[in-house]
Amino acid sequence: MLTPEKAWDLVCEHVQDEGLRRHMQCVGVAMGHYAKILGEDEKYWEAIGIVHDFDWEIHPNLNEHPMKGAVILRDRGVDEEAIRTVLSHFTEGSGVERETPIDFALLACDEITGLLVAGTLVRPSGDIREMKIKSVKKKWKDRRFAAGVDRDHVMEVTTDFSNACFEGKLDLWEHIGNVMQAMQDRAEELKLAGREA
Repeated sequence: MLTPEKAWDLVCEHVQDEGLRRHMQCVGVAMGHYAKILGEDEKYWEAIGIVHDFDWEIHPNLNEHPMKGAVILRDRGVDEEAIRTVLSHFTEGSGVERETPIDFALLACDEITGLLVAGTLVRPSGDIREMKIKSVKKKWKDRRFAAGVDRDHVMEVTTDFSNACFEGKLDLWEHIGNVMQAMQDRAEELKLAGREA
């Protein structure tokens, strides 16, 4: 069974960029938070979030990522179910559809963490714990801000997650609030606890 520690070891082996490392940590934290809400295995979900982009630095294109990363995971003895979930976060390239709650959660948590990190880093304090949902809404409306975050895609995968796991009752802003809360709870670990931290 993949653990957060094993996942982090894989990240540290294959990823040098601090921003990319933090992205995977943030997704892991958000995934663990949702596992708790849904009564799933928090450590396992967190591990999937941490490892999902571990090969992006060595395969920085969608012709290879995450498919070639799956080969490395298999060689390292990672369980097939974890590999299937990682592959499901890019169905277009891998052909692996999202089927289980963890699959839907991974894609729903993936991109939105980027907007939250970017929003934190432009704050004078650099502390995510001071961020409120209204400031995120303002950044969301400005599509030039964190332009790499595809708002339409975030809305689409949030709806899919809501339908698959919350009977359609999880709306976009509740989801973003949940991810933000998860990141705020572990701000120091994510190096989002302010410039002085």
